[in-house]
Amino acid sequence: MWLFDRRTDLWAFGGSAAVAVGLWLLIQVTGLNDEATPAWGFLIFVVGVDVAHVWATAWRVYLDGEELQRRSRLYLLGPVLTLAAGMVLHAMGPGTFWRAMAYLAVFHFVRQQYGFVNWYRRKGQETDRASEIVDTLAIYSATLGPLVWWHSHLPRPFHWFVQGDFVPLLPEWTGTAALWTQTALLLVYVLFHLSRGAAQVWGKHLVVFTTALCWWLSIVQSGGDLAFTVVNVIPHGVPYVVLCARYARGRAALTAPAPSWMDLLLRVRWPAYLALLVAVAFLEEAAWDVTIWHDHPTLFSSFSLDFPDAARTILVPLLALPQAWHYVLDGFIWRGGPKNPLLGPALQAAQRGSQAISAQ
Repeated sequence: MWLFDRRTDLWAFGGSAAVAVGLWLLIQVTGLNDEATPAWGFLIFVVGVDVAHVWATAWRVYLDGEELQRRSRLYLLGPVLTLAAGMVLHAMGPGTFWRAMAYLAVFHFVRQQYGFVNWYRRKGQETDRASEIVDTLAIYSATLGPLVWWHSHLPRPFHWFVQGDFVPLLPEWTGTAALWTQTALLLVYVLFHLSRGAAQVWGKHLVVFTTALCWWLSIVQSGGDLAFTVVNVIPHGVPYVVLCARYARGRAALTAPAPSWMDLLLRVRWPAYLALLVAVAFLEEAAWDVTIWHDHPTLFSSFSLDFPDAARTILVPLLALPQAWHYVLDGFIWRGGPKNPLLGPALQAAQRGSQAISAQ
């Protein structure tokens, strides 16, 4: 049982994890494990994957006129309220703002993996309570185990957004206990599904164990920001970009005549889709660098602007709005059921189209 289809699932989940792990090993061999992310790494992994995947949400909502009109209050008022909340937090202090952003991002990263597992359960018609508990504990332990370890070993040579954005409240022994608990729960997962003969849900197993491996490598075994960034963002961003593309293609197949953006995606496919995501992400990071960070003049511009604290209280939450709203919005748009009536038909249409292409 596969979420999209066998080939897409293997590339999106297994392929992204394999690339991330391969790069992690290369970083260890080349001695880059103890270093900060260089300019080229920032451009490829932060701009090209992490920031770019945020903008893929537009294909799910803001480039779909029917969807945008259906829940216009959420899609138009939500960003305004998110921006207002960000301004309040930043007015309380930049550290408060970035701490809130870090934990919102972590919640989003964890819930995305749970969401993929839950979708696999639905497609495989796994409705019994026992398997639900085992699967839920497995995927949450795969993510929360390393996160607890991280919080018990602060500071680390890397951070989520800015230095000090995580709260160092946990004693060191809790991290060790969390990793042992994770190991035990993953072992229970293996034994449970072997006993049930449920090995046909390979996609779900792939998500669970690639998540466990990548989160352990990126957090527990990484000694520098580059290794953490590579293994953190690739398995997260790539499947999301694939998901949004598949949804858009499904919506295009169900919509006649297809809107121009859907027609473009169908005709040019991945090159135009990815190029647009990267281009917008580059412009966003250029704005950050020129106005706030001033970290990468060789990538963006040596020209820089400095703003007083009062202006930053507006500017920083505004620049962070695409990410913050992406974190919040994902909690609404990918849930099945009557609140998202276009979701199921779109993904099913995309799967039928993929199967037809494979059969040719």
